[in-house]
Parts: sequence; structure tokens; C-alpha cells
Amino acid sequence: MWHLAWPVLVGQLATVGMSAADVAMTGHASADDLAAVALASSVWSIVLVTIMGVMMAVNAVVAHEVGAGAAENIPHIVRQALWQALGIGLMACAVLALSTQVFDHLGMTALVRDKATQFVIIISIGLPPFAAYRVLYGYSASLNQTKPAMVIALLALLLNILMNWLLIFGYGGLPKLGALGCAWSTGSIMWLMLAAMVWWIRRAPVYRTSMPLDRWEKPCWPEIVRLLKIGIPIGITYCAEISAFAIVGLLVARFGVISIAAHQIALNFISLVFMVPLSVGIGLVTRVGMAVGEGALVRARFVAWVGVGISLAFGALSATLIILFRHEIAAAYTTDPAVQALTARLLWLAALFQLSDSTQVAAASAIRGYKVTRPPMLIHLLAFWGCAMPLGYVLGLGLLPESVAQRIPGLTTQPLATLGFWIGLVVGLTVAAILLVWYLQRLSQNRIDALPHSQTAA
Repeated sequence: MWHLAWPVLVGQLATVGMSAADVAMTGHASADDLAAVALASSVWSIVLVTIMGVMMAVNAVVAHEVGAGAAENIPHIVRQALWQALGIGLMACAVLALSTQVFDHLGMTALVRDKATQFVIIISIGLPPFAAYRVLYGYSASLNQTKPAMVIALLALLLNILMNWLLIFGYGGLPKLGALGCAWSTGSIMWLMLAAMVWWIRRAPVYRTSMPLDRWEKPCWPEIVRLLKIGIPIGITYCAEISAFAIVGLLVARFGVISIAAHQIALNFISLVFMVPLSVGIGLVTRVGMAVGEGALVRARFVAWVGVGISLAFGALSATLIILFRHEIAAAYTTDPAVQALTARLLWLAALFQLSDSTQVAAASAIRGYKVTRPPMLIHLLAFWGCAMPLGYVLGLGLLPESVAQRIPGLTTQPLATLGFWIGLVVGLTVAAILLVWYLQRLSQNRIDALPHSQTAA
């Protein structure tokens, strides 16, 4: 599992590093440019992560074919997924263009609003190639080939830094574009990442028995619909989680600059930590999918729980380290004492949900390995939008009735501000973890119970 996951981890960290480089380098251009990038990224990131989820159907479907020894079916699946990626990418461009209307209602200056709008329009050129790249990424990972994506992501990070330097600040005789230079850089690099993945797949011998790029194939709508039925629930799941965190970021803005800064710092740090269980989860989709495709359902269950165990163990370790070094982490981000103090308190809550967050992402990924995606979607919608957001809103704004607060020790009718929203996130992630573990146990056992007795014994 770790052999499969560690290159994914490095690649994911490199991808997060691109976003960090965008923010850090734009911040040295001007405050308006930084605000525009932050505003645009709040919309851009939701669309990007949703695309990642929809395209993850390829991981599960291809892994099943690999496990079943049906490599001859894989080229057709990948080609149809590429057609799907084209459609999803173009639709995402339209969604991003429409989403810029939100900027008119956030009280930003006209300069920042216009820059954010232009940023979103420019960077959307990278959505169709990004969707296609995630198809080839999933195809490669399902063949146990995760290092190509790692190498490409690392090279993309270095190139992103160089292009940002040239375009944001106008070096080498190029115009000084500020935030828009960052958008041109990131959008262009997504095309280059797709080209690099195509080149790698066409040249590496390991892909020859299932080569999807050797000929053209027209769209096959039944196959595309089959992929969408698996992928859309994953996309909604990803969207439910990231949009909850994004909406909390907007809601805490009413509590002032200190709350905004502390929330962003804590969220940035736990996003980095989350890359480890996420990488294990991506590996789980492949490993469980292969076992299920092979018909080895007992081994599939074993692999699933090993993955959950690895992720849970890391959650316990990260929670301990976050509690011990929360003040040092806060100080690494800011020198403001008030921001440091609130960040340290938020990191306490972040440490609490490390166990549940690590568990839920691994359990959900294992379930997807069975090509089951709708129940995790419903569980995430319930956890984040049925529990986390309503509870966070009530606690954060002090809307809890006094009669309820008196009955439950520790509760108060006073607004808890940012802490209240984070308490809601802790509860939501815990609900998600409990329900997903329960469903994984039920699903894996039901599949085993359906086997003939001789196969179960084996």
C-alpha cells in the first residue's frame, strides 16, 4: 500500500506547492493582487477538486479490469473517459465564468473584483486539459504506476515558480501582469502536464498491453454514462467537503481580520497534513478495486482495513504532533500575537478531527474500490451540510436556545465565532467517519456472504 501511495503523496504535495507558490509570489506583487488570487481561488479550488472527484471513476473501473485480467477492455474505457473529460472540462469553464457574479456581492473594491474575475476567466483555459490529465493519472495509478504523476507534478512545480517569476513581476522583457500572470502560468502548465503524461504513456513499455492512445475512437454514450454514474457522486462528495471549508472561510470574515487569518493558517496547515491519508485513499481505490475485479473479496476486505488502519495510525500521530507543536506551527505562519493565539486554539480542534478525517477518507476510498459511490456521497452531504454547517452556524453566531445550552454541559448561548464553526467541522467529520466505517464493514461482509462457501474459505 505504501509503495503505491508514497509517489502519490509527493505528487499531491507538489500540487499543493503550486498553489502555495501562487499565493506567496503574488503577495509580493501587491495587496490587491494577493486579494484577487485569494478571492478567485475560493471558487477555482471548488471546481478543480470537483473535477478530480468525477474523474476518479477511471481509477476504480480500470482497477477492476486489471484485477479481472481483462486488459483488452481498458483502452476503450480510457478513450471514453477522455471524451467525458472534454465535456466536463468545458462545462466547468462555463460554471467558472458564471461564478464570477458572486464577486459583485462580497464588498470588494472594483480593482480587486475585476482582477479576480479576469483571473478566473484566464485560468479556466486549464480545466479541459486538467480533466484529461486526471483520466490518464487514474489509468496509470490503476496499473500501479504512480511515479509518472509524481515526476510530472514536481517538474510542474518548478516550472510554475519560474513562470510566475517571469509573468507576475515582468522579468525578461515580459509585461508585469501581477495576479493575471499567475493565472496564465497555472493555466498553461496544466496543458504541459497533460502533454507530459501523454508522452510518458506512449513511450513506457508498461502501458503497451493496454495502450489507449494508439488510435482515435468516437464517443460511446453508454460507456460515458456508466463512468458518470460512478464519477458524479464522487465529485459531489469532494465538492461537499471543500465547499464546507470554503463557506466557513467566508462566514468567519464577519469576525474580523484576526479570525480570517487564523482560519486560513489552520486550514492551510491541515490541508498539507491531509495529503497523507488522501494519498493512502487513492492507493486504496486501486488495491481494493483490483482485488474485487479478481473476485478475491476476502482479500479486498483485508486490504481495505489495512488502508484504514494505516490512515488512522497517521491520524493519531499527526494529532499528537499538532497538539505538542501548535504554538510553533502558528509562529511559523505569523508574528502577530493575537493571530498566533487563535490559530493555536483552532489547531487544538484540528488535532481532534485528525482521527476522524483520516478514517473517513480511507473508508470512503475503500468503498469506491468496490465501484460504490452513492452512499459515501449521501454520508458526506449529511455530515457536512446536515451536521457540520448548521451546528457551526448556531455555535459560531450564538443562536443556541438558552434552554438547550443549560441542559448540555460546556455549551453556551454566547457566540463562539470561529471556534464555533470549527467545532461544527469536528462533529461533521466524526459523523462521516462513523457512518463510512459502518458502511464499509457492511458492504465488504455482504459481498463475502454472497460468495460460495468454498471461495469464502479460500
